[in-house]
Amino acid sequence: MHAEDNTDAMVKKIAMIPARMGSQRLARKNLRELGGIPLIVRAIRKCKAVGLFDEIWVNSEHPDFGPIASGEGVSFHHRPESLGDNSATSEQYVAEFLRNHECEFLFQVHSIAPLLTQSELRDFVAATESAEVDCMLSAEEVQIECALNGQPVNFDFSQKTNSQDLVPVQRISWSVTAWRRKTYLDAVDAGCCATYAGRVGIQPVGRLASLVIKTEADLQEAEALLPLVDRKAE
Repeated sequence: MHAEDNTDAMVKKIAMIPARMGSQRLARKNLRELGGIPLIVRAIRKCKAVGLFDEIWVNSEHPDFGPIASGEGVSFHHRPESLGDNSATSEQYVAEFLRNHECEFLFQVHSIAPLLTQSELRDFVAATESAEVDCMLSAEEVQIECALNGQPVNFDFSQKTNSQDLVPVQRISWSVTAWRRKTYLDAVDAGCCATYAGRVGIQPVGRLASLVIKTEADLQEAEALLPLVDRKAE
C-alpha cells in the first residue's frame, strides 16, 4: 500500500513528461526535432514557462533522457526498464511514478502533443484546480455529425440539423491529463481501472493541441502547422 497522503506538507502539483525511447511507428520520437527543437525539450520548456508546477519530471526507462532533463533544469525519474517496452501500460508507469513521488495532483504532459500551447496548459491546470475532480481529461470538441456503430451520437436521423447547432462530441486527445494521486493509487490497489477513477472532468483543447505525433506524417503535419501556433502565441 502507498503511504498516507498529507497534502498540507507535500508537493501540490507535479508535471510528468513520459518519454519512452522505443517506438514502433516513429523511432526515438521524443528526440525528433520540431522547428529545430527536440519534442522532449519543447515539453520541458513549456512546463517551465507556465510557472504553475512545483516540480517537473521527465519519466523514462532510458538513461539518455537524464542529461537532457538535467540540462533543462528539471528532474529525471528512471523507471524500471520493464516499464518501457511495448507491453507496459500507461497505468503501470504512472502508478510506479506516483508511488515514488508524493503530490496532490499529477499532470501528465505529453511531448508528442507539441502544439498544445502554454495558454491551453495554464487553462487546463486552472480548470483542474477549480473543479471537484479526481481526473481531468483533455479533449477536442468536434461539432459535426458523429455516429457509433452506425447509430447517431449527437444528431438524429429524423431531421437535418445545422452543424453549428449540434452538441460537440468530445474526442479525448491525451495531450495533457491530470490525476489526483490518492484516488489513482487507491484504484490501483483495489485492482480497478485507475485512469478514470473517481470524478472525471473534461477540459477542451484546440484541434492543433490534439495532434499527437505517432508517425512521420504526423511530425510533418506538425511542422507545417507550427508557424500558426507560434503566431497565436505572440
